[in-house]
Amino acid sequence: MRIPFHFALLLATVFAPMALADDSKDSASALPLLFESDFSGDLKAWTMTDPAAWKIAEDEGDKKLSLFGKSDYEAPVRSPHNIARVKDVKVTDFVLDVDARQTGREYGHRDLCFFFGYQDPSHFYYVHLATKADDHANSIFLVNGAPRVSIAQKRTNGTDWKEGYHHIRIARDTKAGTIKVYFNNMDEPVMETVDKTFLDGTIGVGSFDDTGNFDNFRIHGIAAEE
Repeated sequence: MRIPFHFALLLATVFAPMALADDSKDSASALPLLFESDFSGDLKAWTMTDPAAWKIAEDEGDKKLSLFGKSDYEAPVRSPHNIARVKDVKVTDFVLDVDARQTGREYGHRDLCFFFGYQDPSHFYYVHLATKADDHANSIFLVNGAPRVSIAQKRTNGTDWKEGYHHIRIARDTKAGTIKVYFNNMDEPVMETVDKTFLDGTIGVGSFDDTGNFDNFRIHGIAAEE
């Protein structure tokens, strides 16, 4: 179910004073729900770099958003090829929750990505969860009119994409500039940084050049003013 944008903006205004105000700031319960999808319907709310690489597919007895092929898309600067974003939900502070399953082969850069602060194809953030961390993998990245740059101040040595679905949470506090990433364990971030380059933007999922499935996508947050 999608909440109409004007109603979401009203909710955000009413609840903004309590948003991200205490120890529960990384919990979705601190912010109003702006968008959710279990992918049981269509994809009219979404925009993709290449719609032909995406579909609704059955997996584990349920419908998922499936990235099943490489997008026929070349980014203006070095950054992920496969991006699916929610079109009409632009946020400042937010908590993104999503379940994700990596369906590609195992190798060092085996990844899924999670996008936010999206301005245009050359300006956005993304989280890259990959098997092994290096300068170009398993980090928080900034794309700012130039090839992506790792900006994580804390991160693990890699992400274990075992079979099955994993719960990912990304929490953003624009006033403090904090970005926190959680993988299965919602008590301890696997990545953290502080950055204020983009203070609002749209949100999405995808991969640099791999495949994967997504489910139970939810955005709690503060709607950005138009």
